[in-house]
Amino acid sequence: MTLIDTKVAAQQGNYFEDFKIGQVFKHGVPRTITEADATLHLALTGSRFPLHCASPVAQACGFKSVPLDNLLVFHIAFGKTVNDISLNAIANLGYAEVKFEQPCFADDSLFVCSEVIGLKQNSNGKNGVIYVRSTATNQNNKVVVSWIRWVMVEKHDVDLPAPKTLIPDFKTHIPSDDVSIPQQTYFDAWKNHWSDNQIKFDALNIGDAIFHQSGITINDSGHSLATNLYQNNAKVHFDQHQMQHSSHGQRLVYGGHIISICRALSYNGVGNALWVSGINAGSHTNPCFSGDTIYCQSEVIDKKEINQRSDIGLIRIRMLGIKNDTPNALDFIDREESGRLTYHQNIVLDLDYWALMLK
Repeated sequence: MTLIDTKVAAQQGNYFEDFKIGQVFKHGVPRTITEADATLHLALTGSRFPLHCASPVAQACGFKSVPLDNLLVFHIAFGKTVNDISLNAIANLGYAEVKFEQPCFADDSLFVCSEVIGLKQNSNGKNGVIYVRSTATNQNNKVVVSWIRWVMVEKHDVDLPAPKTLIPDFKTHIPSDDVSIPQQTYFDAWKNHWSDNQIKFDALNIGDAIFHQSGITINDSGHSLATNLYQNNAKVHFDQHQMQHSSHGQRLVYGGHIISICRALSYNGVGNALWVSGINAGSHTNPCFSGDTIYCQSEVIDKKEINQRSDIGLIRIRMLGIKNDTPNALDFIDREESGRLTYHQNIVLDLDYWALMLK
């Protein structure tokens, strides 16, 4: 048997020193999302938000059919970027300005590109942080979702000098006037029992916090299936042989899977927050592993009326994911004098998002 030189035959992924400001990647493997993908996402998360579960409900609200969960769309679009951006990642660190421009439905296709907008080598000289702005368009060349993210990536040659540091400016949150609302949708015909007669927009106040009670334990098969579904081939999620030699000693659970689990858990409490409209900011604050149990707490941090809409309002939620613990046992978040946030080791997700909520 003749061995092929793997330096020629196989891609190794990009390392920190391979990225340049302004570099644009047109990512491979466009993806047509199917009903089977949506069903598997439900199976992996247990999500019960009715718009994504029943055609009669979706059609009663003006959708042509069951819309895909925006988080599923985001994770699949994100997965397209991994081979070029984060194949050699140590950790995906955060998100900003995640804008869902229009709904996706089964049989829609995604095409994704990214631009490098920032670089910062870490003080250890062994790795650095890449900032990219990514955009997913559909088969009609219309923008479906766009986002900024930053990811820590290994250096291949630690002796190479550090690039000039550029940390991009981005908005701390999406202004409510910029949040997209699906066209020709209306919720006046909503039947309260569809979402278990839960609390509505007008009954929640800024500062209200809801612990969602239920937990979900992550197992190897679940988080492996999730990363397969999203085609996220980052080594830290797939390669146990490599990760057994890391400081963690095991594979990390993909942070997007944690987001979807927390959103699913939040149904008991904010089940009338029907539609994720945009993510203002998000951080994966500590790693998760197989065997961890995830709990969730939501805090209302803003509310906005929508012009000429009596059926829905915009609610801004800070969603915290917690592993192996409950909120009353934690010192949640501390702010240092520098303004930097520090988190308890059991807080794994801090996500700030807008949602459309029934009135």
